[in-house]
Amino acid sequence: MKHFIGAGSPMRSQFTATQAYAAQHFAWSFHEGVGTITLNRPERKNPLTFDSYCELRNLFEALKYSTDVKVLVLSGAGGNFCSGGDVHEIIGPLTRMSMPEMLEFTRMTGDLVKTMRNCPQPIIGAIDGICAGAGAMMALACDMRLGTAASKTAFLFTRVGLAGADMGACALLPRVIGQGRASELLFTGRAMSATEGLAWGFFNALHDSASLLEQAQALAATLAQGPTFAQGMTKTMLQQEWAMTIEQAVEAEAQAQAICMQTGDFRRAYEAFAAKQKPVFEGN
Repeated sequence: MKHFIGAGSPMRSQFTATQAYAAQHFAWSFHEGVGTITLNRPERKNPLTFDSYCELRNLFEALKYSTDVKVLVLSGAGGNFCSGGDVHEIIGPLTRMSMPEMLEFTRMTGDLVKTMRNCPQPIIGAIDGICAGAGAMMALACDMRLGTAASKTAFLFTRVGLAGADMGACALLPRVIGQGRASELLFTGRAMSATEGLAWGFFNALHDSASLLEQAQALAATLAQGPTFAQGMTKTMLQQEWAMTIEQAVEAEAQAQAICMQTGDFRRAYEAFAAKQKPVFEGN
């Protein structure tokens, strides 16, 4: 039986100071608070494998304890983002698994989305070319997405005989692009064009392929210079308030804001304003 749940469990010390992360199944780089994850199997349009699923999940889990990674960029090599699960390395073996093994796998893939949503760092997706299946779900789990004219995003689960309900698609996609549009994409499995994605709110902006990663990293660098504790609180509240009533949300935000008012960054912002200077945030 292929085991996914405990593979390579992260330690809290994995992301302290500025130590390098030795990625095995994707490329990792770090510069001035911005971590860049690059899916790196360009000859196959960057598909995921059992092991890359596990490592990505464990990385995002470990990032909850990071003291130096402020913002993340998620991209793909070779002009494509991600073609989804590898047909030969995942789909084929799944057809030979037992039901408990299949459920262990589908829970692990869902855990990847949950760890992306629950890590405090904003995640910016740089989506070029093919973005399909599990790749589309990883893009959807990002906080912001930048695309190109070549971006083609497909939640193609029904085209391989599966439900459109995969990795949280039926919860996340309607919140981003609306119920009717999400229903169309999830029922048909057709690709959403870049212009549709921009008009529907899936993409925040479109850029040339040659400058996409640079634009994503520039946006990430801007966020990394901001009040990163407060940004983490913002991401947490955006996630948690989906399940709240208005009354609960207003109270939760009152508590969140009171916590942020105790940070050094809040005081720095006031002192800079009083001195007619630009605040320099330190993330605490």
